[in-house]
Amino acid sequence: MLRLEHIKKTFNPGTVNEKCAIQELSLHLKPGDFATIIGSNGAGKSTMLHAIAGGFYVDEGAIYLDGENITFMEEYKRSRVIGRLFQDPLKGTAPHMTIEENLALAFLRASKGSIPFSRISKKDKEVFREQLALLEMGLEDRMKQPVGLLSGGQRQALTLLMATMVPPKLLLLDEHTAALDPGTAAKVLELTEKIIEKNQTTCLMVTHNMHQALELGNRTLMMDGGRIILDVEGEEREKMTVSDLLAKFQSFAGKELDNDRILLS
Repeated sequence: MLRLEHIKKTFNPGTVNEKCAIQELSLHLKPGDFATIIGSNGAGKSTMLHAIAGGFYVDEGAIYLDGENITFMEEYKRSRVIGRLFQDPLKGTAPHMTIEENLALAFLRASKGSIPFSRISKKDKEVFREQLALLEMGLEDRMKQPVGLLSGGQRQALTLLMATMVPPKLLLLDEHTAALDPGTAAKVLELTEKIIEKNQTTCLMVTHNMHQALELGNRTLMMDGGRIILDVEGEEREKMTVSDLLAKFQSFAGKELDNDRILLS
């Protein structure tokens, strides 16, 4: 499904601010894989997701999605088959547009992006209402309301729906519950699991919570210095504890994990 082959990215090359964010990184996700990613700040987690989504072109290596080489495909074209959620709930929606208009844009981009002069039908709007009702937030009765009036949790749930209403080939989640209060974060995470399971979506999820990294999905990746230093799944992962994960990090990285946010989660 997703293959990263020896990708590398250096920002500000040849300057005092030169930073090698990803180096010789390879990864293969099978269809339906749900992999969680954990690592310290600067490990390259978000940079890897940004490279996959097309936010920049990698300096070396190749990116394949469903057998197609997308290494130099424009970001807007990738967005038709790659869903993405950010940590900031404000990033995924247009605040001055209504809930219905936001859903319409996402729907047209993913399902009818190559058809000129596409428009939303009455049947499409009925589907929007049905999908909103599944969120159990009452948004189906507020479809004409500007998104900017919603809470952070409501906007993130709406963004999740926008990203998956037409099931993408790949879903990228970049700490998408980190900015929410615990109750709302749990609700959005529950919705995420249901949607991924229902559609059997291939997913990469960055998290700072080590328990989530072991409990969600079927694979756990740990990154450091722009590389994947641990990739565990199956029986080994099922038996692994947070202490085991920390020990593995120290063994492979040659240092202790020192990120307070992760250690205190």
